[in-house]
Amino acid sequence: MEHRYLGNSGLKISEIVYGNWLTHGSQVENDVATECVRAALDAGISTFDTADTYANTAAETVLGAALKNERRESLEIFTKVYWPTGPAGHNDSGLSRKHIMESINGSLQRLQTDYVDLYQAHRYDSETPLEETMQAFADIVRQGKALYIGVSEWNAEQLRAGQALAKDLGFSLISNQPQYNMLWRVIEAEVVPASEELGISQIVFSPMAQGVLSGKYKPGADLPEGSRATDAKGGAKMISRWMKDDVLAGVQNLQPIADEVGLTMGQLAVAWVLQNPNVAAAIIGASRPEQVTSNVQAAGVVLKPDVLSRIDDAVGSLAERDPAKTQTPESRPS
Repeated sequence: MEHRYLGNSGLKISEIVYGNWLTHGSQVENDVATECVRAALDAGISTFDTADTYANTAAETVLGAALKNERRESLEIFTKVYWPTGPAGHNDSGLSRKHIMESINGSLQRLQTDYVDLYQAHRYDSETPLEETMQAFADIVRQGKALYIGVSEWNAEQLRAGQALAKDLGFSLISNQPQYNMLWRVIEAEVVPASEELGISQIVFSPMAQGVLSGKYKPGADLPEGSRATDAKGGAKMISRWMKDDVLAGVQNLQPIADEVGLTMGQLAVAWVLQNPNVAAAIIGASRPEQVTSNVQAAGVVLKPDVLSRIDDAVGSLAERDPAKTQTPESRPS
């Protein structure tokens, strides 16, 4: 496993991050979740990403238990705040000072740690003054409850405004966590250039487009039993945008390229996002330990320019590139 610096900081993280969105506390049993975390550790992954909203706080609890006996200094534990938690009351979401301060304490308790390495604004909160949000983050850093601050799915304008305030308050935003994969490239035109200017790295989620880029879904074919597309607990809804015959057919064009470079299609998808110099890490999830073992093989892979060009040709017009698709919720969720 290789490690990369996160943003303009001295923090190194594993270039493959283990994330437990849609799995721990919901899709898979706790013992299997623990086995997946163990497989990640055995593969050299040191960085783990979660959020308080995943499975309504249960995912943090599962991850905390799975990492309990590990040397804390050898790990980088990330979590997030914004989406509703608990009973989803009127102050149970957003980036108000009240919600941030209460949420960090809850996250630390569930994760069984005194601090998180990175605390992330899970979305931009258009209903809370940005000054209030940044001041709360600054206080959390000063209290030692979070070592660094990042965001998720912020657009270029929001990143610039947030970084300016952060610098005035004595800290920096060092990361953004957007969706990014061969089919979803909306960060390339505006977010990546702004991030490079501001000293912010990308920690990308869904590098395999919810599993579609693994090639296991074939146009016109039955859905594989037990796959995310058959999961009624949330997985099927999340993957639905990709489950179109033209997309699935286009993805199959990637198989010869993967074969040529000696990777599975899933490994090729993860390796592809890591070729972007502004990407510090790719987040992988798993419902079985062997998925972790397979996907980490993308670490350290270098794809030659001609391979990247052929991938572009294979995907073609199926890739979404509109920067406006990096969307801020119009109102705070409830």
